[in-house]
Amino acid sequence: MKRASSLCAFGVLIATALLAGQAPLTWTAQQDHQNMKDQLGITALRPGPSGNAAAGTPNAANYDPAKANPFPDLPDPLTLRDGRRVTTPELWWDARRPEIVEDFEREIYGRVPKQVPDVSWHVTQTITTSIGGIPVIARQVVGHVDNSSYPAIAVDIQMAVVMPAATKKPVPFLVMFGNGAMPAAPPADAPPGPISSAQQLVSAGWGYASINTTSIQADNGAGLTRGIIGLVNRGQARKPDDWGSLRAWAWGASRALDYLITDAAIDPKHIGIEGVSRFGKAALVAAAFEPRFAMVLVGSSGEGGAKLHRRNFGEAVENLTGAGEYHWMAGNFLKYGAAASTFGSRTAGDLPVDSHELIALVAPRWVFISYGVPKKGDSHWLDHQGSYMATVAAGPVFRLLGVRDLGDTRNYRVATMPGVNVGLVSGELAWRQHDGGHEDRSNMTHFIEWAASLMTSPGRR
Repeated sequence: MKRASSLCAFGVLIATALLAGQAPLTWTAQQDHQNMKDQLGITALRPGPSGNAAAGTPNAANYDPAKANPFPDLPDPLTLRDGRRVTTPELWWDARRPEIVEDFEREIYGRVPKQVPDVSWHVTQTITTSIGGIPVIARQVVGHVDNSSYPAIAVDIQMAVVMPAATKKPVPFLVMFGNGAMPAAPPADAPPGPISSAQQLVSAGWGYASINTTSIQADNGAGLTRGIIGLVNRGQARKPDDWGSLRAWAWGASRALDYLITDAAIDPKHIGIEGVSRFGKAALVAAAFEPRFAMVLVGSSGEGGAKLHRRNFGEAVENLTGAGEYHWMAGNFLKYGAAASTFGSRTAGDLPVDSHELIALVAPRWVFISYGVPKKGDSHWLDHQGSYMATVAAGPVFRLLGVRDLGDTRNYRVATMPGVNVGLVSGELAWRQHDGGHEDRSNMTHFIEWAASLMTSPGRR
């Protein structure tokens, strides 16, 4: 028996050594996409709608509200699979929430592998500068992922950490998905522009970090055999329930959090996560799966973020299952765009969960859903109304856990957005559509004020 065990262990070592010596696969996104379809037995996917709404455009996206809800009934976040109602926080935490997490991991965003290498952080540069006339101390920090098991792929997470210079007590902090760049002084002859999110944060006494998503995982299908996903898979293709880029970026934010909570100048109880567009999707995913994030600002996230998958308005599930965006998601997500396969055809109506339940996974922590307006560039493609419906539908979970939702008492099927610049920001679940474009800079001050109110409310810290 002992000899058999030794031989088995030796075989594993040999297999590991062989994989470690293999070069990573070099595929195009189309090749990797086809490989996943082959694994799933999919022979045809429905094409995603075109964002061009001009008359006569083939397969144009729907922008008619009357046709927007082909699957009007959402999965109930407070009903267990066995039909029991969730009426206590204990039943939510012990039974229903794990069911929802499992569905999201298996079918939507993928699983983080159990054996992800450790990350070691070190500071490579420290400077004293100013943002909007406010003195700050900025550090360039790099998180090196241990790649001793597969040296062919190196992952070094790039992050800039910026703190007000005159801090006398631990400050609130916001991790922002971006490019990881250090703050730079604007050219002397540059005309004044909109006040940046960074300036708004440091003016309010917050610190912030910019984390470079591409240093964690590429934003394309060709990169899935590289980055942290490729490192863990030793340069080979994903399996259907492996993580996609959104979950990988969220994992990177969690590793950044590991570093940030060691900084005595940062208040560890009030660290948030933020992103816009695809990074808004990633920010919501990060907050849903990482309980140490106290709050999240979800900017213009659309399909795959706060927008309901079951809505037929603008971008659709089929866009996310196509070769241009599938890498954000788990491979299993392709099943819901299948027109022909070994298991038949599936649609968004077959998904076991929807985005209102992703929002609900953050409860009772704080969620601020932000959008702009189409005429300024935050296009109808994002389906602002579908995101509002999801936010309303998440409300019962927040209430069950003893915190406040939007305060909109209508059923999600008929709930309509408030006016532009009318914020529903009195609870732990908040909504505001600003009058700017595809950014959340125009809501940053409102987010800061909302978070500050929650921080100082009795019993809400």
